[in-house]
Amino acid sequence: MANKTVIKGVKDHVGESVVIGCWVNNKRSSGKIQFLQLRDGTGYIQGVVVKSEVAEEVWDAAKSLTQESSLYVTGVIREEPRSQSGYEMTVTGIEVLHLTENYPITPKEHGVDFLMDHRHLWLRSSKQRAILVIRAEIIRAIQEYFDINGFTLVDPPILTPTSAEGTTNLFHTKYFDEDAYLTQSGQLYMEAAAMALGRVYSFGPTFRAEKSKTRRHLIEFWMIEPEMAFTEHEESLRVQEEFITHVVQSVLKNCRSELEAVGRDISKLENIKAPFPRITYDDAIKFLNDNGFDIPWGEDFGAPHETAIAEEYDKPVFITHYPAGIKAFYMKPDPNRPEVVLCADMIAPEGYGEIIGGSQRIDDPALLEERFKEHELSLDTYKWYMDLRTYGSVPHSGFGLGLERTVAWICGLDHVRETIPFPRMLYRLYP
Repeated sequence: MANKTVIKGVKDHVGESVVIGCWVNNKRSSGKIQFLQLRDGTGYIQGVVVKSEVAEEVWDAAKSLTQESSLYVTGVIREEPRSQSGYEMTVTGIEVLHLTENYPITPKEHGVDFLMDHRHLWLRSSKQRAILVIRAEIIRAIQEYFDINGFTLVDPPILTPTSAEGTTNLFHTKYFDEDAYLTQSGQLYMEAAAMALGRVYSFGPTFRAEKSKTRRHLIEFWMIEPEMAFTEHEESLRVQEEFITHVVQSVLKNCRSELEAVGRDISKLENIKAPFPRITYDDAIKFLNDNGFDIPWGEDFGAPHETAIAEEYDKPVFITHYPAGIKAFYMKPDPNRPEVVLCADMIAPEGYGEIIGGSQRIDDPALLEERFKEHELSLDTYKWYMDLRTYGSVPHSGFGLGLERTVAWICGLDHVRETIPFPRMLYRLYP
């Protein structure tokens, strides 16, 4: 009796008869031979049906198969150096589960809106599958890095009574008789967790009600937010570059075929190893003004500015020491120059923009109280956050990584909409 297996596991069954549950990705015929391009989610394999070697009903079943029809296929696995996977199946039996008619995504060019309307089916394509496999590997590598470096996973709430950064781009809802918001960041709660556990990280969905249609923005996205007690700015930067190095090198090691499937220039990723270059905000302003950008000191950078800076480097680059006025209330001022804060944005190469934002947090309760007043934040609402400075305050730092932007960069994608199974964008809530 044939053993049941998956396409990824056929290497362990050379010369054996196996059964695989799969779908027809494509099909072609050459007279008395049919070539079935089969997929099962773990990979792809070609099934060869030779008319003279199978029963008539098997030949007819193969002939009836259409794109995305589902079946159990039985056959003998053999090595085939010309195949992308290195293996092929000589088909001996077919059990048709469902014959698909008029599958809407055919092997031709389709518009983006059409593909997004059929996202639930578009996921089956080879490129979209490869992206999701790479995304899963990035997630695995992220968790691996934090696990082996002594971080504890903590889950902050998704429903919150306040904003993490004092912005207004929040989704409002009612929490029984109270106002509540979908979280835009778990950072403040992670600071509390760091005071209990030392080194922590969160990994969860976040939401921003920004009416943005750029290729870098989603309404719902996933954030990884570590916080570290007894950690100052410089040490945090070292953690960030080691972390990104680990993730990129893990993808290179474990997803090379998927990177090739999405058309990624792998040589650009092979160079991503710590340390990363650093420039200050002051240096960045001078560089931009020297290169045709009219941007005054004190203004935040947009996508064209970040891209111009990133093009000078073949690795991610840190931009450090931004003006306090354009950064969040909780960032610690530089003791030697209080008008700037101990922070950094990590800008990915190749025009992918900011993938990490981080800073050393204010640990002085008097200064934090001043910031509350400057930003017109309610001391009553943030009392619990002030308690973190009142009872055993310590130097601490943290950062946030946007998962989808990171996937876009590592895969070399033009738009973040392909980095998540079902993207939520300004005008898209379906499917």
